[in-house]
Amino acid sequence: MKISHALLGFVLVFFTLAAQAQRDPGRIIEELQKLTWQRAPGEGAIGAKARIRIPEGYAFLDERNTRRFLELMGNPPRDGHYLVAPANLDWFAVFSFDPVGYVKDDEKIDAAEMLDSLKKGDAPGNEERKRLGMAPIYTDGWHVPPHYDSGTKRLEWGMRLRDENGGIHVNYTSRLLGRSGVMSAVLVSSPQTLNDDMNAFNGALASYQFVAGEQYAEFKQGDRIAEYGLAALVVGGAAAAAAKAGLFKSLGKFLWVIIGGGLMGGWALLKKLFGRKEEVKPGPPSPPGQL
Repeated sequence: MKISHALLGFVLVFFTLAAQAQRDPGRIIEELQKLTWQRAPGEGAIGAKARIRIPEGYAFLDERNTRRFLELMGNPPRDGHYLVAPANLDWFAVFSFDPVGYVKDDEKIDAAEMLDSLKKGDAPGNEERKRLGMAPIYTDGWHVPPHYDSGTKRLEWGMRLRDENGGIHVNYTSRLLGRSGVMSAVLVSSPQTLNDDMNAFNGALASYQFVAGEQYAEFKQGDRIAEYGLAALVVGGAAAAAAKAGLFKSLGKFLWVIIGGGLMGGWALLKKLFGRKEEVKPGPPSPPGQL
């Protein structure tokens, strides 16, 4: 198994460098192999909201197994998340749904204005990170400016983030609009291979779709309307509609950021153990149509 050198983590991360160094990479790999990896042919059910056809050479984890995967990667375990990855784990993508209602897509996207807002949020955000014993991280700029495809109902962007040592990391995110909310798909990749991984990730997303009754075009009068538009999905999501919660809290619930320090060290140790040709070993494929 070859594991990339980057890790995209949740804002609230409980592991310090010392704690991470004490983790046994071999044990982590062993535990990853124990997960119930679902592979082609078949579909992965992303809750009751969406499905994704598992491409050949890829694997899918359901909610329970994704929770364990994130825990093994040094993140607080979270419910309601699902994972798609190539079998060699060069990258992976985590899906989660936010039932905020129907987001109107008629808003103009001003990438420069949004970047300015995000940079202004660095100071209060880093104050909260300091309180949690975490190193500061700063908004550097767009790797991919936010853009919306009205055909696929997909909003995408890639943000460059700078750690306190000047290292640059990238957070690449897709938001897929549905009738009753927004599906988040976050790519976890190495900066060195990000562009290639983005192409592979977008290729995998081609087989994603909301289930009948949840598609954006199925909106009906009386459905819940979200309190914000496309720009807020980039700068903080639903919590942006509740400004009294404070900027960091807004970002903390919806924005994934790349964490340096101990978590990065965990990936480096794992990378040393395995070569590119080794893969995860999922169990036997599910029968067609059965999840």
